[in-house]
Amino acid sequence: MLLTLVLAFSVLIAGIDQAIKYFVVQDLAPVKKTEVIDGLFSLVYVENKGVAFGMMQDHIWLFAVITVILIAVLLILLLSKKLTGKLFVTSVILLIGGGIGNFIDRITRGYVVDYLSVSFFPPVCNFADYCITVGAVLLIISMIVADVSKKPSDKLKEKAAVNEDKDKD
Repeated sequence: MLLTLVLAFSVLIAGIDQAIKYFVVQDLAPVKKTEVIDGLFSLVYVENKGVAFGMMQDHIWLFAVITVILIAVLLILLLSKKLTGKLFVTSVILLIGGGIGNFIDRITRGYVVDYLSVSFFPPVCNFADYCITVGAVLLIISMIVADVSKKPSDKLKEKAAVNEDKDKD
């Protein structure tokens, strides 16, 4: 049930991302840039052949493979039921949805369509990028919260198990 919910919302996020990018390609690509809030926020058409902030250009297939691996890891974490809080599930949805959105671009176009530009943050990004960023922050927070919320006795048991494994080596 949880897996179905996560996948459904992830596909919804990827669908929203692709719908936005469709209109960006149709309407923004010909004009390249439109000021929305003068000096603060604009829509800028960019074909990003790299990853975050345009780094590592022209490694499309590497990023596609990494995306598939990361999605698989997230699904394994979800299915292991070690982390099941709402914050963790939300982070997984955002990470998978954003990952799928950019994955589709990489496979179908050979680049990711970026279009959101704010003056105080130079890289041009897209909806999927922001989903991935927020999802990553929520994932870190959820893991910290999960660790903090453990009972002291559970932490001691884990530490003892780790020490026992070290003694065997």
